[in-house]
Amino acid sequence: MNHSLPFHEKSAASSRRPRFAKGIWIFALAVLAVLAMGRIGSADTGFIDETQIRAVVDEYTAANKDVPRDRFERGVRQASEFWRENDGSTADFARFCKDNFIADSALLQQTADRLEAAFESINGYSAQMGRDLTWNLDVDTGPLLPVDYMLAQYSPYAHIDDDLFQTKIAFLVLLNYPKYTLDERLRLGPAWTSNQWMQARLAGQFDSRIPSDVALTESQAIVSAGDYVSNYNIFMHHLLTPDGKRPFPKGLRLLSHWNLRDELKSLYPERNGLARQKMIYALMGKILRQEIPAAVINNPAVDWTMSTNKVVISPEVDGPVRPDGKVTGAPGTPVDNAPEPLARFAHILDVFHAEQGIDKYCPTLPTVINRRFDRDREIPEDTIRQMFVTVLTSDAAAKTGKLIKKRLGRSLQPFDIWYDGFKVRSTISEDKLDSMVRAKYPSVQAFQADLGHILGELGFDAATADYLASKISVDAARGSGHAAEPGRRDDKAHLRTRLGANGMDYKGFSIAVHEFGHNVEQVFSLYRVEHTLLRGVPNSAFTEAFAFVFQEQDLRLLGFTDEVPNAQYLKDLDVFWQMYEISGVALIDMSMWHWLYDHPEATPAQLKDAVIAIAKEIWNTYYAPVFGVKDIDLLAIYSHMIDYPLYLPDYPLGQVIAFQMERYLQGKNLGKEMERMCVQGSISPGLWMERAVGAPISTKPMIDAANEALKALSK
Repeated sequence: MNHSLPFHEKSAASSRRPRFAKGIWIFALAVLAVLAMGRIGSADTGFIDETQIRAVVDEYTAANKDVPRDRFERGVRQASEFWRENDGSTADFARFCKDNFIADSALLQQTADRLEAAFESINGYSAQMGRDLTWNLDVDTGPLLPVDYMLAQYSPYAHIDDDLFQTKIAFLVLLNYPKYTLDERLRLGPAWTSNQWMQARLAGQFDSRIPSDVALTESQAIVSAGDYVSNYNIFMHHLLTPDGKRPFPKGLRLLSHWNLRDELKSLYPERNGLARQKMIYALMGKILRQEIPAAVINNPAVDWTMSTNKVVISPEVDGPVRPDGKVTGAPGTPVDNAPEPLARFAHILDVFHAEQGIDKYCPTLPTVINRRFDRDREIPEDTIRQMFVTVLTSDAAAKTGKLIKKRLGRSLQPFDIWYDGFKVRSTISEDKLDSMVRAKYPSVQAFQADLGHILGELGFDAATADYLASKISVDAARGSGHAAEPGRRDDKAHLRTRLGANGMDYKGFSIAVHEFGHNVEQVFSLYRVEHTLLRGVPNSAFTEAFAFVFQEQDLRLLGFTDEVPNAQYLKDLDVFWQMYEISGVALIDMSMWHWLYDHPEATPAQLKDAVIAIAKEIWNTYYAPVFGVKDIDLLAIYSHMIDYPLYLPDYPLGQVIAFQMERYLQGKNLGKEMERMCVQGSISPGLWMERAVGAPISTKPMIDAANEALKALSK
């Protein structure tokens, strides 16, 4: 069974699969794996063979003429897939099927209702327990202790799956409720009622039976990779120019890649911002290619001159010295500048090999690629790939690049893929935004108290705003921020964002508004959905879409308006350019995982070379014609690739959905429309979209809007 944990973004966003959040996905999987401890299973699915299946079906249906043979046979086959010798003999299996098949439709419905209520309790308390056990890893509660990592891998619910199979509850579900393939869900789903969707999700929970040692290996790989990512900070004040200057302010600690990218974007309106952007770009390259000195990572005690690769003890320590990198000596004393080992790629391989261990226990979804696209997203990989390619090859891409070049008054640099000048924010100093946000939100409590007001500003009526705010709790994130969802209706959603010593800055606020969008979706799609087994939205891209809709309003929430010439056209180009960038990132992620399955024995060095080659090939195909420079590996910098297996396609997919949502929502009340959309629950993506906005998922509206904006701005 796949327990629904309280973690958003970075895998499926549906009631029958774990839902994950930025910075927490790793720990969700950790808890998921530990929940699997004690499972008994084997990749060998042949204990009950075809002859025995036919014998059971023939004997039972011959004696019970009114029993629908097709439904009974399907149930027997589903149950046989996971029946092992230790579950009972072949005679025990036959007896179980005959004794537990529910032919009466009324009893079948009553049983489904009882199971749904039970699973809400099991999943909900598992979610809360998982959140509590990973609390110190996720929330900034001070220095981490060794026990925090142990707690993250522990769960008192360690034998849930084993118990569900051993007590035969899982087998009862598989015997009586059909599991549907992706093709069946897409073909039959439009005619299903909400109750039929609930029953489909009920059986869909049991698509694997993973042994505890295999699950624990996955847990350890994910936790280790996530810890690597969440602690990969660079103290920017300690980056020196060749002449010894410090271009970045004291105390500026940036997490790779998120904060580095956002800092680069924020520098477009800044005087002398270009020089600092070039430094960040060079830094990203060294991080990706593992050329950065190990002593520099997460360490405020050393200065680093990138041009000469010189590392020395700093006279300006501005934070706690890294526990594993104590530095002693007078300022200016040289420090070992040995590069970081190939940890980035070693972690990716560890996660890959852990997923390989899972593969053999998922007979209908034998690779993580299958699981992410067919099960979690419920959209075929080729369909998603083609969406991204239509954006990357559109005429609008080259035309937008020319416009950016004109606006910048210089040739495009590779990092201009993150050009931020179409936003109103691009004319506002980051320092001004930071000071405004810090004054408004000096603490977590201040942001918590303002949730209802923010919702009111977004168009939610007072009663709904108060209701939603009462279901959401704000925490100070240790990482970049995320949204942790509730698993049962008497729990709360948790909003996490970074706060500095002086309060929340603009980046933290923008992240918080983004995560707030997730939280509102989480509350609507749990508390007000008809069936809790349908809680959530079809996949993570949809919840990302709501988060994008909220985040687009961050400046307005600070009192800024779009009262600038051509505001809508500029916004459309900004969305398109972001889509152009992240589509290539997603293709790199997808290509990397195909490469991994084609080269399962690869070393970290070989994987590094492959990822860089993939990134350059995608750049040369889709970006070099626009930027006029080849062989750029920049887009492989995304940290999601390390600890979020195949999550990145959800970002561009989410932007496509968000754009269509925003267009539909123009002139409408966000609160009412968002609730109407969310209460559909986790039905198939295409069907959800048709019912939400009256159109299928498509990149065409975004491309058309970009072309219209380009035409208007050229006049």
